[in-house]
Amino acid sequence: MGQNIMLTGMVLSAAPVGEYDRRVTLLTRERGKISAFARGARRPGSQLMAAGSPFSFGKFEVYEGRSSYSIGKAEISNYFRELAEDVANACYGFYFLEVADYYARENTDEIHMLKLLYQSLRALEKESLGNRLVRRVFELKAMAINGEGPNVFSCLSCGSEEGLPWFHVRRGGTLCGNCLKGGKAVPLDASALYAMQFILTSSIEKLYTFTLSEQALCSLEQVLDEYMGFYVDRRFHALKVLEENFMFAAQAAGKDI
Repeated sequence: MGQNIMLTGMVLSAAPVGEYDRRVTLLTRERGKISAFARGARRPGSQLMAAGSPFSFGKFEVYEGRSSYSIGKAEISNYFRELAEDVANACYGFYFLEVADYYARENTDEIHMLKLLYQSLRALEKESLGNRLVRRVFELKAMAINGEGPNVFSCLSCGSEEGLPWFHVRRGGTLCGNCLKGGKAVPLDASALYAMQFILTSSIEKLYTFTLSEQALCSLEQVLDEYMGFYVDRRFHALKVLEENFMFAAQAAGKDI
């Protein structure tokens, strides 16, 4: 028999159903990723209108039916309106939502992914943090939460913790100069290596407390592009839009988006 339950979470995506309803995907602290119907959410003045909008974070009272959930009430505490006002920032935000949707599962503990998503969206709203760095911090931590984080603390071959200038994509970690023997290895800047170590070991609350030089950031970008390309089997729509419409123009203008 169904029951009403209170969930804390964020709307990852929403799609129209019928004339007035929406079907939303929620990332919740208590039930992981779930799909739920927001009935009447598309009616003018509906109290559930916010519950059908991506980025909406708050408390959702849902009814658990036999095969689906239905949202009865929603108390939204953050709409991330400032994020939506900038098109490039919004693209990054939608990319983060897609990544969270890709990794999250139903009836699993997703408190860390939810917290990472929330903190990363807040970081996008801060002018002091470059979006390129925020993206890479989010990507690496998301992979680590899912158990796919690389070993960047010692050489994969000899175990040395000193001098790790190479990253081996297929083996998923670092190599020292003495153990690099063929294979696809990517040069790894020392500051980028330290940043990866910091991201993997720090609490989510402390993730966005550092900056990187352009050289170190480019090294981090190269490593994560190849690492995610190997381990992630999805092409994210928001990232494609971002790359095709904003990154090229920003690089030409010398800007960081």
